[in-house]
Amino acid sequence: MKAVFLLFDSLNRLMLEPYGGKIFETPNFQRLAQRCVTFDNHYIGSMPCMPARRDMQTGRHTFLHRSWGPLEPFDNSFPELLKTAGACSHLISDHYHYWEDGGATYHTRYNSFDFIRGQESDPWKVLLDSPIDRIREKYHPSQNDPNSKQNPYNYMINREFIREEKDFPSVKCFEAGYEFLDANRNADNWFLQIETFDPHEPFFAPERFKEKFPTSYRGPILDWPRYERVTEPQDQIDELRANYFALLSLCDDLLGRFLDYFDEHDMWKDTALILTTDHGFLLGEHDWWAKNRMPLYEEISHIPLFIHHPDHADKAGQRRNSLTQTIDLMPTFCELFGAEIPEEVEGKSLLPLLAEDRSERKAAMFGYWGGGVNIVDGRYTWFCYPKDMLGQELYQYTLMPAHMTKLFTVDELKSASLVPPFDWTKGVPLLRIAHKSKADTRTHSYHFPEKMEDTNTVLYDLRTDPGQTTPMDDPAVRKRLKQELFRLMTANDAPEEALARMRESLGQ
Repeated sequence: MKAVFLLFDSLNRLMLEPYGGKIFETPNFQRLAQRCVTFDNHYIGSMPCMPARRDMQTGRHTFLHRSWGPLEPFDNSFPELLKTAGACSHLISDHYHYWEDGGATYHTRYNSFDFIRGQESDPWKVLLDSPIDRIREKYHPSQNDPNSKQNPYNYMINREFIREEKDFPSVKCFEAGYEFLDANRNADNWFLQIETFDPHEPFFAPERFKEKFPTSYRGPILDWPRYERVTEPQDQIDELRANYFALLSLCDDLLGRFLDYFDEHDMWKDTALILTTDHGFLLGEHDWWAKNRMPLYEEISHIPLFIHHPDHADKAGQRRNSLTQTIDLMPTFCELFGAEIPEEVEGKSLLPLLAEDRSERKAAMFGYWGGGVNIVDGRYTWFCYPKDMLGQELYQYTLMPAHMTKLFTVDELKSASLVPPFDWTKGVPLLRIAHKSKADTRTHSYHFPEKMEDTNTVLYDLRTDPGQTTPMDDPAVRKRLKQELFRLMTANDAPEEALARMRESLGQ
């Protein structure tokens, strides 16, 4: 078997033509859908970026036990399992979070990897002799906050070295992909993951794509929305959205060239192709930008998925309504290469769904560590939040105490105690580390509970209210979803305190 996994970051499903997007054309996503089975009810699991990737690699939800952090020693990782089946896995990525403290054990699971530099706040280039103030003048004041957790100055400096289209990290990712394929496409038993940070913010695209989306905005560079409510004047809102459209158009163009390569070398006959994203992104919908701060609306949680398999080429252009999740990717990759799927895996291989559309799960669970535990059944979405977001009993369970960009502090580690294994840690006990400094929101990332807002337990009917604008109340639906939620949490061997706060919130 040969397989290519294309992973984009922050794809808003509703912007893609195969999913009904009408704002602008995405002809190559449309072209991809004609070659693939398109999944209409595919959802996230753990949020945000690295928690989503831990779900992808391990095939199980991690958000009830852990926030952003490395793979753990007891985790099952699909690239390592592919090795047991004699397959070689190669990662090409500009997603620089893999090379931070909180992601440092992911890329090393692959047989080989290629890191493309320069995205967002990647600490790549240095300009000590060029005063940062002179560079800052090019950017909107909202992108000049020295206290921002998003490190805007690294981006400003990196951008000084991205002058032509060939310099863009996503372009380099795909070029490295062609290099791999030129050398190896005639071999067998390989898995290639081409992963780009785009269209994640900041929305920086080559000028030829930006020209397609003119706005009336005439100020300094404005391409990085804050993780905040929408308060900007209309011309700035239009500019931010236009820059996302331009970057997504670049992604569509890169996809088109990749499909050309598949066509030119007739790879459809012997190579699987899977494309998805880690999560979506709000572009002003629900009066919010981005993710993490607000509820996991459809624009964030409901994501695209396309799969081509040579053995199911006759299904090209078909769609599937089955409810699927990010955790299903890992067992799918294992089955593709004949690798054994470990008993700890919660996900289900998607390969049977290529043959026929059939129900594999009643409901899907997703969320953030310390945030809501949300559930969707394909018709209804229920956001279930703890009653007391700031006062809740909250612990990290880990043997790899690292946050996103730093190790756990000594103060945090002083609270650590060794606790018995969960049923998925292979008999390995864990450190239980209390969540510290709950009142000091400056010390916490946007995906921690201190930063979350609109934390109301609400139910939406996606059939009558796809935009999730009007909460509804149906006791029978809530009762059924509550049973499913606790079943899924129990199957995940959720910590007792997580179950307790949901019982308190939902009345069980």
